Amino acid sequence: FLSTPVALEISVVKVEPTAPLDKVCLLGCGITTGYGAAVKTAKVEEGSTVAVFGLGGVGLSVIQGAKACGAKRIIGVDINPGKFPMATKFGATEFVNPNDHPSTPLQQVLVDLTDGGVDYSFECIGNIGLMRAALECTHKGWGVSTIIGVAGAGQEISTRPFQLVTGRTWKGSAFGGFKGRSELPGLVEKYTKGELDIDSYVTHRFPVEEINRAFEVMHEGTW
Repeated sequence: FLSTPVALEISVVKVEPTAPLDKVCLLGCGITTGYGAAVKTAKVEEGSTVAVFGLGGVGLSVIQGAKACGAKRIIGVDINPGKFPMATKFGATEFVNPNDHPSTPLQQVLVDLTDGGVDYSFECIGNIGLMRAALECTHKGWGVSTIIGVAGAGQEISTRPFQLVTGRTWKGSAFGGFKGRSELPGLVEKYTKGELDIDSYVTHRFPVEEINRAFEVMHEGTW
């Protein structure tokens, strides 16, 4: 392992010196990406209904952002029910497990659950089938679906044009729409003021010598 990392100047951000680096380092991607997708890219409105596809670190951050915006209903969508308690802690109000609805398209499940569709949806996995479902579960006339997950190289997304000409909007989000050099310090400040939860994302700690075990635990997907 290297003792001195080398990085481009544009990738380095000066932050509050008292901020714990073992926590704020998580703002380098996942938390910022999900939180910003809700707050900056989609601009979730107070009282709205939100669906979040995928309850990993990014999805949990979307939930945290949606809650901060005042969303009334936040629906977590995941095939692993073990993730639901953590999502509840971040602000999810209800859950849908696609495996519980084998004969009904997922988008229809969500449309029925919300009496017409959600106001905002977020795909946090990188599954092109779910990207389509996330769009089509939003409400006609004003629904906004934001793609965050990175699909495999060469894959393409599709939907019927009718889904868009009836008023839905499809967006993409990179780094949550934040400008790293100028805006990341603001997120660090939010954390130090207790306005942004980072601590809850840290579920395990390993010394460098156990890095392989750390990857194993991550792949197990357990808390």
